[in-house]
Amino acid sequence: MPSVLRENKGTLALALPIMVGHVSQMLLGLADTVMIGRVGTMELAAAAFANVIFNTFFVAAIGLLVAVSVNTAYEHGAKRDQEAAEILRNSLFIALFIGLSLALILCALKPLLYIFKQPESVTILAPKYLFWLAISLIPAVPALTVKSFCEAKNQPWVVFWVMLGGVALNIALNYVLIFGNLGFPRLELVGAGVATFISRMIVLLVIFYYLTQSKKLASSLPKKWISRLNKEKVTSLFKVGSPTAGQLTIAFGSFSITALLIGQFGNTALAAHQIALTCTALIFMFPLGIGMAVSIRVGHSIGSEEAKTCHPIIWGAQIISFLITGFFAISLILFSPAAARGFSTDPNLVELSASLLKIVALFLIFDGAQAISMSALRGLRDVIVPTVLIFFSYWVFAIPFGALFAFKLDFGARGLWVGLAAGLALGALLLTARLIQQLRKLVGLASESIQK
Repeated sequence: MPSVLRENKGTLALALPIMVGHVSQMLLGLADTVMIGRVGTMELAAAAFANVIFNTFFVAAIGLLVAVSVNTAYEHGAKRDQEAAEILRNSLFIALFIGLSLALILCALKPLLYIFKQPESVTILAPKYLFWLAISLIPAVPALTVKSFCEAKNQPWVVFWVMLGGVALNIALNYVLIFGNLGFPRLELVGAGVATFISRMIVLLVIFYYLTQSKKLASSLPKKWISRLNKEKVTSLFKVGSPTAGQLTIAFGSFSITALLIGQFGNTALAAHQIALTCTALIFMFPLGIGMAVSIRVGHSIGSEEAKTCHPIIWGAQIISFLITGFFAISLILFSPAAARGFSTDPNLVELSASLLKIVALFLIFDGAQAISMSALRGLRDVIVPTVLIFFSYWVFAIPFGALFAFKLDFGARGLWVGLAAGLALGALLLTARLIQQLRKLVGLASESIQK
C-alpha cells in the first residue's frame, strides 16, 4: 500500500492538468449544449445529430494520436530527445493530413444525412452546423498532437491553460454569434459552429508558438521541421495508434448508433440523449485523464526498465478512478432532475433526461474501470486483444441488448441506455481480466531478466 500511495502522487501530478484540460474541452461541448438548448429543442436535437456524425470521426483521430503520447513517453523514459523530436515532426504532418481528410469526408456526407431517417427538422438544420465542425478538425487535430507531445514530456500545464483559454473564447463567441449580441447577426446553431472553428484555430496558433519558444522543450524539437517523413516513425505511429483509434471508434460508434436509433423516437428523445451523453462525456474525462497519465507513466517505466513500478501505478489509478466516479454516481442519483433543468425548461425533455442520467449513474464506476484498464494495456503496447474485447462488449452485446429493451419491450430511449450500461460493465470486466493476465506476464519476464 505505501508504494501505491507513493505512485498515486506521481500519477495525480501528471493526471491533474490532463484531466482538467480534457474537462475544459468537454465544458466547450457542455456550453454549446446549454446555449443551443436555450434556442430550442429542435436546434438541440439537430446539434446532437451533427455531433454524433462529427465525433465518430474525431475520436478516431484522437485514438490515432494516442500513439504520440505512448511513443514519446518511451523515448522520454530512455532519454532519447531527438527520437522524440522525430515523433513530433512526423506526427504533425500526419495530423494535418488526417484533419484535412476527415474534414473533406464530413463535408461530402452533408447531402446524405437524410439516409439516417431522423426528424425532418433535424436533417434541415444539421448540415450547416456540421460544415463548421468539419473544418474545425483542420486546426484541432494538429493542436491535439502538440498537446499529447507536451504531456508525454511532463510539460502539461501551459498547454492546459491554452486549452482553457480556448474554451473561454468559444463561450464568448457563442454568446455573440448564437444570440446576436453586441451588434453581431443572430446565427443560432450555425453561430455555435463558427465559434468552435475560430476558437480551435486560435488555440492551434498559440499552442504551436509555445512549443517553438519553450526552453524546457528545446532539446526535443526537430532540427529540421520540413524534411522527408521517417518511415519507421510513421509505421510505429499507425501500429500503436490504429488499434487505439479502432477501440475509441468502436466504443463511441455504439453511442452514435444509439443516437440514430433514439432519433426514431422524436426530437425530445434525441435532445435528451444529447444531454445524457454530454454529462457522461464530461464525467468520463476524469478517469480518461488518469488513464492517459497511466499510459505515459507505464511507458516511462518500461522505457527506463523499471517495470516493477507498473503494478502500484495501475492499481493506484483504479482506486482514484473508483473514488471519483463513485462521487459523481451518487450525485447524479440525487440531483439528476436539477441537472436536466440546467439544459432546458421543456418539462418533457427534463423528465426524460433525468431518467437517462440515473442510468448513467449506474455505469459510471464501470466506465472508469475500463478507461484505466484500457489505458494501462495501451501503455504495455497491448492493443489488439483489447480492441476485440471492446467490439464484443459494445456491438455484439450492448446494442442488441439495448434494442431489445427499446423496441420489443417498449422502454424507448431508456432501453437503449440500459444496453449501453450493460455493455460498459461487461467491457470493464473483460479488460480488467486481460490487464491482470498481462501484468502477470510482465512479472514473469522481469523475474527471468533478474535471473539472467
